[in-house]
Amino acid sequence: MTTVLPQKSGTYTFASQPRTVPQRKKYRDPLAQQNQAPAPYGNIMYDRRIVRGNTYAQHTLPATAQPDPIEIQRQQEIRRRKIAAKRAKAQLRPASPEAVEGRKHIDVQTELYLEELSDRVEEADVDCQTDAFLDRPPTPLFIPAKTGLDVATQIYDGDLFDFEIEVKPILEVLVGKTVEQALLEVMEEEELANLRSQQREFEELRNAELVETQRLEEQERRHRGEKERRMKQQRETLKKERETADKIAARAFAQSYLADLIPSVFGTLNDNGYFFDPVERDVELGFLPWIMEQVEKKIDISILSRTVLDAIIRDVVIQRSAAYFQLQESQQDTVAEAAAQQLEEEIAAKEDATEKTEEQQESAEATEDPAGETTDPPAEEEDGDEDEE
Repeated sequence: MTTVLPQKSGTYTFASQPRTVPQRKKYRDPLAQQNQAPAPYGNIMYDRRIVRGNTYAQHTLPATAQPDPIEIQRQQEIRRRKIAAKRAKAQLRPASPEAVEGRKHIDVQTELYLEELSDRVEEADVDCQTDAFLDRPPTPLFIPAKTGLDVATQIYDGDLFDFEIEVKPILEVLVGKTVEQALLEVMEEEELANLRSQQREFEELRNAELVETQRLEEQERRHRGEKERRMKQQRETLKKERETADKIAARAFAQSYLADLIPSVFGTLNDNGYFFDPVERDVELGFLPWIMEQVEKKIDISILSRTVLDAIIRDVVIQRSAAYFQLQESQQDTVAEAAAQQLEEEIAAKEDATEKTEEQQESAEATEDPAGETTDPPAEEEDGDEDEE
């Protein structure tokens, strides 16, 4: 089981907890192997803890390796799906039908060669006599096998070089070269010393000239600064004199100008209303606006009441005019009917008068005197004429 060690030095460390090495038997036990849990990983190619491929983008575990709940939930869901798939597959597998009543199913060998089946395993006792254990002999020294061929060479006196004789020219060359190199180094040191002395003298001379140049430059700078300061003082003096003269002239002009300005200013301010009576100003700004506002409110109320009254009168007049028009129409109808009736009566009266006149004329003709005199019409006819008129 893997764990994450706590971080002490700021680096991530991964290790397995220590455990004892299991004692393995020489031969495997098939019966025990079935019930035994699978052995831990022995080959790193199949170890999940070994990272394969590119390690630049690998996900390192945090200091406190807490399991991700989403990942655990996903694994549980996958496990449930696998179990459900196995159950569905087992249910879909065709099974033998149930045995009829009074019978049962038994296992039958379907192999080509039959063998006897028995619940009891046949056993047999076998003995074997072994010799007594002997002491183990010491392990012999390991000597590698000989390879190749042996070759020998004979060397006599004088065949090889004489050291004293052969080394003398080499030693002379080395000593000569060393001495020559030492002389060259000494000469080079002397030349470097001469160069340093010349350089030091040149630097001293240059430093003296530089100091003199700086002194002259500083003197020139002081002279120039003094000149500029004197010129600046002179310009400031002239500027102050000019400003003083301008101030004097401006003061004289201001005094001559302000002599008549103050009375005119006070007069203008007084005319424009800047100098006022506080009571009058309070009345103008406080009382009069309030009075005007109240008057406006009263006028608005009066106008509103008049408007409402005008609207009421307008509605009453409209209603009365409508009623009058209706009454006038009804009166006109009544007058027309009365006029028609009166006309009919007049026509009937005229017809009656005409008839009466004819009757009177006939009666008058009948009652004429022989002398040809006619009698006056009776008074009833005159009354009838007056009635007709």
